[in-house]
Formats: sequence, structure tokens, C-alpha cells
Amino acid sequence: MDPNDETTTILATCSHTHLFPGARCHLQGLPDPTAFATSPHPLDLYLRFPDGAATDAELLTETPACPALKVPAYTTGAGTAIAAHTWTVREFTGTGDEVELTIGAKSST
Repeated sequence: MDPNDETTTILATCSHTHLFPGARCHLQGLPDPTAFATSPHPLDLYLRFPDGAATDAELLTETPACPALKVPAYTTGAGTAIAAHTWTVREFTGTGDEVELTIGAKSST
């Protein structure tokens, strides 16, 4: 795997079985977490939830003032259907070898 390949999918472990304002996801395997937290760029993510559910997602950064996380519909480990949503990203924080992403409000897009 080429570390410069922009199509690499990054693992993001989420703190809850679904996303909501204030929920956190930890991006793992970024080449330079500190630089990414300061200047995030678009990424393909693989969200993994604590109940075993998982889904692909996209981090969108076309609007630097309002980065967003686009998540398709998925089903929780308990069988609850979660609709597709695009969430704003409130904050990126470098935490050692990871970046913590804090979810903001649902986006209008």
C-alpha cells in the first residue's frame, strides 16, 4: 500500500452505536496526525461502532470553515436502522497517534 495514495481508507472507531452532536470518532493510521488535525483533507473512512456495526463514510473538506462527515444508512448491532446523514465536524484534535473528530450538527446537504 502506497502511503501517498489519497484513496487509502482510514479506520475510525466511534464512541457510540450511532452519531450525534458531540459524539467522537478516532481516526487511526494517519501518516501525520498532528498535521491532519491542523489541516484536514478529504478522506475515505471506515467507521467502526462499539456494537460491531460498521460502514464506509467520507470526510468532506471542500468548505474549510465547515468540514463534514457523509455517512450512508447502516444498521446497528441491535438491528436499529440508522438513516444516511451528513454531519458537520465541530473539531479535529490530535491525540498522540490518532485524530479525534468531534461531530457537530446535521448538515443541510
